[in-house]
Amino acid sequence: MTGVNSTLPEPARRVAGDALQGTLVDLLGLSLIGKQAHWNIVGPRFRSIHLQLDEVVSTARSYADTVAERSSALGLPPDGRPETIAAAYTLPGPKEGWIRDTEVVQLVVDTLGSAIERLRERITATAEPDPVTQDLLIGITSELEKQRWMFDAENWPRDE
Repeated sequence: MTGVNSTLPEPARRVAGDALQGTLVDLLGLSLIGKQAHWNIVGPRFRSIHLQLDEVVSTARSYADTVAERSSALGLPPDGRPETIAAAYTLPGPKEGWIRDTEVVQLVVDTLGSAIERLRERITATAEPDPVTQDLLIGITSELEKQRWMFDAENWPRDE
């Protein structure tokens, strides 16, 4: 049953819906990962990274709402239930307990990098069927790339 009639043909709606649902899962998971790290970070850069994590969480939550609303506009009910996120989330996550500031930075860099990679796949997949969804995904990717760059710069110079 569709509560909203979409202007997209069914095959295009399905592609856009899959891309949006996957992105919703990634963003909600990213917000949870960010908060977990925010609460458990330790180390000399605690305060600055603690605050920076809130930016990532805020960005992820805001875009999750936008993605869910786009899905609804297409007549596809978004699924952000905890059990859905737990079952479908596959991006890197933190270990249990306290996490050293350098480890938090690397975790966020890796998690954002994986999310960006998946978003780029979804951008390609939605190019033809739904350029509006593609545009939304491009905007999200741009912001997550900015966040990733800012975290990646935290661990320079590297001990390599």
